[in-house]
Amino acid sequence: MNEFLKEFKDRGFYYQSTGEIELSKKLNEEKIKGYIGFDCTAESLHVGSLLQIMCLRLLQKHGHRPIVLLGGGTTRIGDPSGKDKTRKILEEKEIEKNINSIEIILKKFLDTEDKKIKPIFVNNYSWLKNLNYISFLRDIGKHFTINKMLSFDSIKLRLEREQSLSYMEFNYMILQAYDFLELNKKENCVLQIGGSDQWGNIVNGVDLIKRYLSKEVYGLTTPLITLASGAKMGKSESGSIWLDKKLFSVFDYWQFWRNTDDRDVIKFLKMFTDISVIEVEKIKKNNINDLKILLANKTTSMLHGKKESSDAEKLAKSTFKENSTGKSLPSIKIDKHILNKNLVELIASIAKDISKSEIRRLIKSNGVKIDNELINDEKFIINNQIFKNKGFIKLSLGKKKHFKIVI
Repeated sequence: MNEFLKEFKDRGFYYQSTGEIELSKKLNEEKIKGYIGFDCTAESLHVGSLLQIMCLRLLQKHGHRPIVLLGGGTTRIGDPSGKDKTRKILEEKEIEKNINSIEIILKKFLDTEDKKIKPIFVNNYSWLKNLNYISFLRDIGKHFTINKMLSFDSIKLRLEREQSLSYMEFNYMILQAYDFLELNKKENCVLQIGGSDQWGNIVNGVDLIKRYLSKEVYGLTTPLITLASGAKMGKSESGSIWLDKKLFSVFDYWQFWRNTDDRDVIKFLKMFTDISVIEVEKIKKNNINDLKILLANKTTSMLHGKKESSDAEKLAKSTFKENSTGKSLPSIKIDKHILNKNLVELIASIAKDISKSEIRRLIKSNGVKIDNELINDEKFIINNQIFKNKGFIKLSLGKKKHFKIVI
């Protein structure tokens, strides 16, 4: 098996592929270009996109050249894959702003110096904006059948749930297939990588290129990542785990990885760090907390740099000491309506993944502190008085979760 594909599988990146044997042979014979597309619906990517970014890094590691497609065109439509309803359509200026900020983030992860492997950034709006509808239907649309399009999960699941699917969204898979065709013609791109929910879109592109150009190209998909707890990867008590530190602080990012479930640590060391699979196997029996700190340091260094990661680790150590005031902790602002309500309501407004009954159990088991003082009364009232001295309080839930609360 080709070394890129072997490591792709060993790290847990692999879900399924088209023509795996032929792809392996091609990868052995030449250095290729492969692409991953990112829609630009927000000014930052979040941790849910990190596996795809690691795939781009792995391409570079094995001497292949990644193409990063930033979907300025397709973002104007919206991918129905995995969605229950039509996505909000953004203004053009907002999309362009998002593209610029996402490109900056991606460059932090990728080698932009080596000319042989430096990423090629493309915006599909450059070829989608001037499409002639009649010509597009005649030249491209004739290669798609409604029967097959209706069989793909991204469409089928929406229809089975009787949720509306606009004609605009229905066209998305044709446009994504057309992106692959354009990249094959312009850049000789022969591989598209995406999440398993993109399988139908990727297969459409492979088939279109075969029919339109009589050329063989390939698709490769990654599994959708869920935590051992069953929760979706990339969410926390305070929302999405953004890769832009303006939206999600370096400390919170470090802490997210430090708080990884014991059952996920080894898997995440393989998926989200550059530590070799062999080395991970050697150290997997080490102290679990040491492995979590290693994971937090490696992932944070990759995005924010070694110094920021080291500072976050030091802050974490000082925060968890009993005499820590919480002054250096990132803030969570709460609405004034929380004032004069009880402790359970305060915690519920912050830790949205914990039920009120779980919060009550946590309080009764001495798991909640305010400013390092144990609070075991669930009816404890949150009033202005406890904020007066400093303008904030430090709320601790168990040993690992600490928040600076500001009204």
